[in-house]
Amino acid sequence: MSNKQIDVKALGKVAVLMGGTAAEREVSLRSGKAVLNALVAKGVDAEGVDVVTVEQLLDIAKHYDRVFNVVHGRWGEDGGIQAVLDALDVPYTGSEQGASALTMDKLRTKWLWQGAGLPTPEFVRVSKTQPFDSIGFSLPFPVIVKPCHEGSSIGMRKVDSLEELIEAVGYAQEFDHEVLIERWVTGREFTCSILDGEALPLIELKTSHSFYDYEAKYLSNDTQYLCPTNLPEQQEKAIQALCLKAFDVAGARDWGRVDLMMDSNNQVWLIELNTVPGMTDHSLVPMAARVQGISFEELVVRLLALTMNRHESS
Repeated sequence: MSNKQIDVKALGKVAVLMGGTAAEREVSLRSGKAVLNALVAKGVDAEGVDVVTVEQLLDIAKHYDRVFNVVHGRWGEDGGIQAVLDALDVPYTGSEQGASALTMDKLRTKWLWQGAGLPTPEFVRVSKTQPFDSIGFSLPFPVIVKPCHEGSSIGMRKVDSLEELIEAVGYAQEFDHEVLIERWVTGREFTCSILDGEALPLIELKTSHSFYDYEAKYLSNDTQYLCPTNLPEQQEKAIQALCLKAFDVAGARDWGRVDLMMDSNNQVWLIELNTVPGMTDHSLVPMAARVQGISFEELVVRLLALTMNRHESS
């Protein structure tokens, strides 16, 4: 659907949900303000809502026709807000409750991809029912430790020894009761944005940090974003097709971002899937859209327009 086909007046009154109470609150506020400004610039009747309670969602159902959701992390990205909006029959951007809950869970997303025969690095789960076993730990170092239900690289650490691993697991458990220890992939880091069933141009990420962590994502000025990449056309198309399949098997819809690594043998490994990616000045989906010839303003209106006739098409 192009912007020429979109009647912004038909979108009605729009609530841009931002903020929330998760660790990614500040990033979400920045994303929300950028989305709100872009929608208003395109003539959409939109207002920002820093949403932290279910009561606010009940009020939104009374006063708004649809929702643009940019609440990152828990509640906003894990199916919580989606469940309430579904119950209230309010159309919203992005994936439904089930896919949102699944993909916010890094561990279960990897289990799903494994079951679908898609490549993702080997891993070890740590939880209340499966405590960390330092004696039986078998993955080769280095590894990366991640809280299973956080985004923006919060709580993540790359470690090179068992002593560091024990400390990193404890640190990750401060954020989540369930922790993922994943084999480190040395190589090139890419991300693939998905928009309405289409894979946008890949972006290669280069950072002076050990990995693309929170600081590299939002604070650093030396992170490089290469788009277009220097990959051969057929290789890029193959990676895009893999990412579309990874997105599809998870049940995601409308838009999102698949993160991946390519090792020294050119083997691609799926890392994670984001269903409410960042929309800040450092964000990757708007960057890929620009290379595709889609401005930020056009992107947000297009995403919002995907909520039209939602119930007829779902």
